Amino acid sequence: MLGPSPFALAIPAFRFKALALAAGRAPLGGPREAALAVLTGARLAAATSGPGALAADIRFARADAARAWLGTIAVPAVAKVAVARLIETSTRTDQAALIAALIKVTDVTAPYLDRAARSELEQLAIALQG
Repeated sequence: MLGPSPFALAIPAFRFKALALAAGRAPLGGPREAALAVLTGARLAAATSGPGALAADIRFARADAARAWLGTIAVPAVAKVAVARLIETSTRTDQAALIAALIKVTDVTAPYLDRAARSELEQLAIALQG
């Protein structure tokens, strides 16, 4: 048989590979937890629109769980506040506020992320605009 099988499942795509890699490569403690917090916030923001958009009640439930988790990890205070704001805005329909929160997270957490991870956040902000 030539070519892919018609019975094969589609390969799942993960939007934030560089963010996940940045979290995995970061040293234990604040830098890793900051990268994980950004990854969580970015996934929540991405779920607000587009083909992978989630219903409002699911976004609220995920945001509540993310807020509880964020309170238990050792993230520098400035980054924690920015990510908490991003998580909060992911529950609303105000895209401008969501984009502003995402840009703030990108700026504040730049020391913990490499260029590829920051690029993924910037691409998300552009996608949320359109």
